[in-house]
Amino acid sequence: MDYFKLDIDQLHSALVSGELTAADLTAQTLAGIRTVDPEIEAFLALNPEAEKTAGARDAQGIDANQALSGIPVAIKDNIVTKGLTTTAASKMLANFVPIYDATVVEKLAAAGAINVGKLNMDEFAMGSSTENSAFKVTKNAWDHRRVPGGSSGGSAAAVASGQVLVALGTDTGGSIRQPAAFNGIVGVKPTYGRVSRWGLIAFGSSLDAIGTLSRSVKDSAHVLNVIAGHDDKDATSADQPVPDFTAKIGQSIKGMKIALPEEYLGEGVDPQIAAAIRAAAEQFRALGATVDTVSLPHTKYAVPAYYIIASSEASSNLQRFDGIRYGFRAKDVQNLTDVYVRSRSEGFGPEVKRRIMLGTFSLSAGFYDAYFKKAAQVRTLITDDFNQIFADYDLIMGPTTPTVAFKIGEKVTDPLTMYMNDILTIPVNLAGLPAASIPAGFVDGMPVGLQLIAKHFDEATIYQAADAFEGQNDYLDQIPGGAR
Repeated sequence: MDYFKLDIDQLHSALVSGELTAADLTAQTLAGIRTVDPEIEAFLALNPEAEKTAGARDAQGIDANQALSGIPVAIKDNIVTKGLTTTAASKMLANFVPIYDATVVEKLAAAGAINVGKLNMDEFAMGSSTENSAFKVTKNAWDHRRVPGGSSGGSAAAVASGQVLVALGTDTGGSIRQPAAFNGIVGVKPTYGRVSRWGLIAFGSSLDAIGTLSRSVKDSAHVLNVIAGHDDKDATSADQPVPDFTAKIGQSIKGMKIALPEEYLGEGVDPQIAAAIRAAAEQFRALGATVDTVSLPHTKYAVPAYYIIASSEASSNLQRFDGIRYGFRAKDVQNLTDVYVRSRSEGFGPEVKRRIMLGTFSLSAGFYDAYFKKAAQVRTLITDDFNQIFADYDLIMGPTTPTVAFKIGEKVTDPLTMYMNDILTIPVNLAGLPAASIPAGFVDGMPVGLQLIAKHFDEATIYQAADAFEGQNDYLDQIPGGAR
């Protein structure tokens, strides 16, 4: 199955007509994974029930009104799947088999999609390179010496290398958009609350969002149509109507107003990437949009504010992994304290422990006001910056990342440099806004991502502009060398 030449609409048409069966499509997908993935190392587990599920889908009949009916998808391994190991890429959960499906997994199954497997990631979604996985290091689809980004690196690499057409990822500070940019695909982080987090292993509960990774803009819209919506099981789920996210695709963007923050092209951004984004701005102007330079003055404070808030929430969320109720438990322990200390010391990796320590310190007596409270106040300032811009503009554009994908091992020992790599994506999560990364060219043979940010619950405008830009370029025709 050549996913470099097909999209969901084409596959759906072939499935509905009977030209293709879900069983054949799934079997071909799994065969492709077994051929390609030994080099890419994107998958942590394949679903042994996938072909059986696909056969049942054929017997029941492909739903002509469900674009994902019979379509294979893959799931990031911090989203729980009933009966299929869910590890969050951590030794702590190496043998954890959930007894229920996450809401997004239930919705995909109800729409007829076939889950073919679980994807590698940074442990508990903490990282920007997928080097923090306890099990393997996933490779960038374009250059196997480079990282795929993170924490949804497995999801991005699986799509970019042609193993699956679409995958689910999660985004806490850029973990969908950054790997999408590094791999030259489309990554969409919805508005906070647009997609249920029930069944997601939490990292930062006020920041986490489940979203999509795909080769094309419209394929992403099809998936978001299925997974979006209010969920009574998730207290943070927004009770907002879900539009058809494909409805604006193909419409003109003439008259659309787009803002380009000067901070997004400043110090630290590779000049060649900045040039690619300026070229993208000219393409939007040629399509009839207005692109103006604006300022988001509190952007420079986003990284420190984010790492205090996210680490504090992680410290709280990861308390449950104590060696008592479930997960890894150290052997030959002498007492209760030994159970706690050794289980967490041996079960968590270095990056997770680093963030737990930072978060616990930020929440501790005597430091809460100086750190966590101050970070929350900065978060409000960043949100206000966005609101002021969106009073006059439809979208904000800029680069997704300051550099292209870096070499494996190049930054993993320098956490501060690694953290700064997310400076352009983090503000979106702090404000709870929807955003996407779409391909915008190449620098030194590696993909560049263009980030588009919209008002709360206005993903449809992102899809409209992203599709218009996609239609002006041939990036979908570019195939990674490692995938040929």
